[in-house]
Amino acid sequence: MTLDVGTELTPVVKELTQEKINRYARAGGDGNPLHTDPEFAARTQFGGTIAHGLLVLAYLSEMMTAAFGQAWLSGGRLKVRFKAPARPGDTVSAVGRVVRAEGGRTVCAVECRNQRDELLISGEAACPAREVAA
Repeated sequence: MTLDVGTELTPVVKELTQEKINRYARAGGDGNPLHTDPEFAARTQFGGTIAHGLLVLAYLSEMMTAAFGQAWLSGGRLKVRFKAPARPGDTVSAVGRVVRAEGGRTVCAVECRNQRDELLISGEAACPAREVAA
């Protein structure tokens, strides 16, 4: 399959719930109350619980896995910046677009946004190249 420069990747859209955040915290051993204790988190600068950054980042990885399969799993790389927190009740959309091929890698611009179109994560994902037309 050819992925041309400009090709939009199939988005991944996820609903965040407090239970999903709590399960992620238990699975990863991250007991930070910022993620799991609404009363504690309400007294922080965030005003409530927030999702783990790596939980939201996993949605980008899921999108890249769907587009690139084993090539992503065995050699994919992400370079991103976290811009804003995701919260329980958010609908998170991970989107991407092929922007170039270089050094044997396909490079995609990637980002996650919530239902209010707030940018949560932005950056680039690079994967061992599938055939890409410039």
